[in-house]
Amino acid sequence: MSIARLTDAEREEALAVLPGWNLREDGLALVRVLKFADFNAAFGFMTRVAIQADKVDHHPEWFNVYNRVEITLTTHDAGGLSRRDVDMARFIDAVAP
Repeated sequence: MSIARLTDAEREEALAVLPGWNLREDGLALVRVLKFADFNAAFGFMTRVAIQADKVDHHPEWFNVYNRVEITLTTHDAGGLSRRDVDMARFIDAVAP
């Protein structure tokens, strides 16, 4: 199955409806940093995202220290952003505080 990379116009449309997300410098990924009350809240959030990511077979790159979670979404098979990244970002937004 071939996964299509977003066009420039599609990427701009996605960014317009994903507040809090930024385009990585190379234009190939979405990035967001979230802060939580404490480690437990951050880890609980990561667990919810991990369960969904496993269901849809699309996994974020992320980094966690205490109450901070940095998330990067990209589709390696597409060589950049795809609709899968936008869908995952929307899910993350829905479960983020």
